[in-house]
Amino acid sequence: MKPDFTLPSAPGRPLGEANIWITSIGISVGLIMIFGLLGIILVNGMEAFWPKTIHELTVSSATEGEKPATLYASITKDQTRHVPADPTQPGSAAKDIREYQLFTGSKETYGQSYRYVDVHNISASSTPQGLLCLERMEGGKALVKPLELQLASGETIPASSPEFVQAFRRALDHETELREEIKAIDTGKIGTVNTRLADARLDIKAIERSYDIREENGTKTAALKQNPVVRDVDNPVEELAKLNEKVARLNAEYEQYTAEAGKLRAQQGRDTLVYSLGDGEKKEISLDKVVYGYFSNDLGFFGKCGVFLHNLYHFIVDDPREANTEGGIFPAIFGTFIMTLLMSALVTPVGVIGAIYLREYARQGTLVQAVRICVNNLAGVPSIVFGVFGLGFFVYYLGGTIDELFYWKKLAVDNTPTFGTSGILWASLTLALMTLPVVIVSTEEALSAVPRGLREAALACGASKWQMIKRIILPSALPGVMTGLILAMARGAGEVAPLMVTGVVKLAPSLPIDGEGPFIHLERKFMHLGFHIYDVGFQSPDSDAAQPMVFATTLLLILLVVVMNLTAILIRNRLRKKYAASSF
Repeated sequence: MKPDFTLPSAPGRPLGEANIWITSIGISVGLIMIFGLLGIILVNGMEAFWPKTIHELTVSSATEGEKPATLYASITKDQTRHVPADPTQPGSAAKDIREYQLFTGSKETYGQSYRYVDVHNISASSTPQGLLCLERMEGGKALVKPLELQLASGETIPASSPEFVQAFRRALDHETELREEIKAIDTGKIGTVNTRLADARLDIKAIERSYDIREENGTKTAALKQNPVVRDVDNPVEELAKLNEKVARLNAEYEQYTAEAGKLRAQQGRDTLVYSLGDGEKKEISLDKVVYGYFSNDLGFFGKCGVFLHNLYHFIVDDPREANTEGGIFPAIFGTFIMTLLMSALVTPVGVIGAIYLREYARQGTLVQAVRICVNNLAGVPSIVFGVFGLGFFVYYLGGTIDELFYWKKLAVDNTPTFGTSGILWASLTLALMTLPVVIVSTEEALSAVPRGLREAALACGASKWQMIKRIILPSALPGVMTGLILAMARGAGEVAPLMVTGVVKLAPSLPIDGEGPFIHLERKFMHLGFHIYDVGFQSPDSDAAQPMVFATTLLLILLVVVMNLTAILIRNRLRKKYAASSF
């Protein structure tokens, strides 16, 4: 019998290969969507700071008999608009119309900063040099043609003079220096005096509401009233006299600083720029109302890069203006950063302690399993529910209790709560409570991943259970704890709904941390980048003007979260390398 040398049949397709392809396609689609969204935000966010070319356009009017209008404008969008057929006119057909979105600025003249113009209505277009883009304190930007500069010395410099650009920049720098000096006095010296005045006047009101002070035969006496605010004043008459002297002294300081600021304000607005719009209408503006100005069409590539960096820098470090649609967003950046750090500092120890108890100390059974299920379910609760709970428990209950214990004088005199109202502390606590399940679950997983041999070896060497957890288990689980913290920071930094009822505001006059004692003010309200995006994007009366600010703020929020997460990741990697040897 001859041996059978027939080759076996080729094996079929390995099991699970189709699932691998489906998974890889899903991951690829997800990555494309993520990077595509980030690309759109990056391009539009950076475009908001890049100086755009100013066109001189001649636009025909839609009404017969009217003369064409001349505009100085930047083309911000080129799009095609579909116009359906008019059913009232027989024979009309649908058509597509190409149109430009133009930024004209000068809202006080044109009524709005943007307008849409049919391309066929533009009869002439040019990009002449010498056109000026003015960023103003009020009214947004203006695209103008400068005519002359009238200086305080009486000298008039025409725009055609070679000295005009340097003189304009010197005058603008002088106004900027005056504005910064005035701001330093208003927010620094005068702000400190106002705080001390408020405290002194509060003490005076407390004494006056607590004691009936009368003068008989040249001698003042004080009698305690019913339901007094304060009782422990040894000599109310003398104390009241000292407080009045303090108020008089502080008022004198206030008048001194006000006069100093007044002298600086008197030096403002002495230089005037005369300019014209596209239709030839002449206007004047004092340079104290101008923040920045540049000749966009005269700039080369590196000049535009300089303007771009200037705009980006001042967007980050300046305060907002014009209902948050102009200026910078530094208070929102600072508030977001401080709130995220405070939230992380609050949620980490509580989450780690809870996970240690559930994993190491609690007797595993039905009750502990139910607690774990509840913790996991908390991660799916809508954020606004946490916000309402934070408002009721943290703000009204805890804050009201703190006011009654420590700020009772202010509460009794002015009926003004200190901690019994929304603030950054309560917002951070609310977000800490919201992200607590993430930290507990990740920490528990990290604790359970520590090899059992390490536990047994530590106990065999005579260590107690707490010593084992403190020196062996917890250091080995720290990378997992950091993972939970990273996830908590990423979620908490972008939340908006809970903050709207626990502390965030449209504009915060003071930062939570400043140079005024006690330097850390956890009771203050704050600004947040997420709420700033919502406010500018959905509450602004001019949505077209707000769109660049929305993209720029969104980009900075993403960068802030990325920077904080990268910092936490670097710390986690260091901890992982440091304690990697302890698992062998």
